[in-house]
Amino acid sequence: MARLAQTAGLTDVQQEIVSTVRDFVDKEIIPVATELEHRDEYPQQIVDGLRELGLFGLMIPEEYGGLGESLLTYALCVEEIARGWMSVSGIINTHFIVAYMLKQHGTQEQKDHFLPKMAAGDIRGAFSMSEPALGSDVSAITSKAVRDGDEYVLTGQKMWLTNGGTSSLVAVLVRSDEGHPEGTAPHKSMTTFLVEKEPGFGEVRPGLTIPGKIDKMGYKGVDTTELIMDGLRIPADRVLGGVTGRGFYQMMDGVEVGRVNVAARGCGVAQRAFELGVQYAQQRHTFGKPIAQHQAIQFKLAEMATKVEAAHAMMVNAARKKDSGERNDLEAGMAKYLASEYCKEVVEDAFRIHGGYGFSKEYEIERLYREAPMLLIGEGTAEIQKMIIGRRLLEEYRFQG
Repeated sequence: MARLAQTAGLTDVQQEIVSTVRDFVDKEIIPVATELEHRDEYPQQIVDGLRELGLFGLMIPEEYGGLGESLLTYALCVEEIARGWMSVSGIINTHFIVAYMLKQHGTQEQKDHFLPKMAAGDIRGAFSMSEPALGSDVSAITSKAVRDGDEYVLTGQKMWLTNGGTSSLVAVLVRSDEGHPEGTAPHKSMTTFLVEKEPGFGEVRPGLTIPGKIDKMGYKGVDTTELIMDGLRIPADRVLGGVTGRGFYQMMDGVEVGRVNVAARGCGVAQRAFELGVQYAQQRHTFGKPIAQHQAIQFKLAEMATKVEAAHAMMVNAARKKDSGERNDLEAGMAKYLASEYCKEVVEDAFRIHGGYGFSKEYEIERLYREAPMLLIGEGTAEIQKMIIGRRLLEEYRFQG
């Protein structure tokens, strides 16, 4: 077992789960990840394996057929999976966020209907906030829902859906003005709808189109898509929680745990980059000795390892805070910000250690170099995290003059 990124105080069950996932990653993901990534191929066999391990139900309560585990256990599993191939952690993450939102905010009927099938991996989740023109400004959403009898009619275009094609349930955030008079604050007139659909591309149900996969620099294998609603009719009982106007709070709650997940991904990718760098530095010789014996490389390795350790500690702290029932937006924002920035830096240092070979598609570090930037923008950019952190600090340290 490696020395870095250990987590003290885990139960026997947690240790067993994380160890099982690590073994799966070493045997089933790392050997095939680069080849699948270069082909931009959906890792169906890997996903089937994770489903057999019960990972799709990891945080879903036992009464619904899940494992009922903590956010910390989940984050440590994500860290291991991202160490193997970050795209696979994305396949699980959106599913997990939707299941979490259902568990926290769904009606009893919605929980009974969806959670057992989600725990089994029979229903796979995706969630949708962003739109082509708004980026991080969620309050600027223009997609809307209009009430029509026992149904709502949804219209608008959404962007950046991870699992948009492969999912069968999408939590979609739209504006719903019903019961919210003119002048209501934008975040109080938003509603989350649970939209069921067939997996695939094209018109996946009447009024709902998934045009196709967006071609990306990295983060391949997992499908990232648009979602177009044109007269999409959704029954009123598919409003998350049964009441309109709560969507913004529900989504932000989901994103808060999602930020811990992105921090965990950053930790996993950084760990893998360090492993590749430290191994290569001992194999490659220059000037008559392994480059690991040159002080310049030892300094790089020291900095990389320290960043891996610091990011892991902050991610674990953010997860434990949420598990204790406390507000963790400050800790999650800090962990996400630090882990994603450190991940980029550790990956770049490993890339530099590889020299010219780092530029070759034969070497795994080339893939990591293209994957790391996604973490700088996913679940809120670094700038958004700093805004959240700054505001929360000013609340905590309010000047009493």
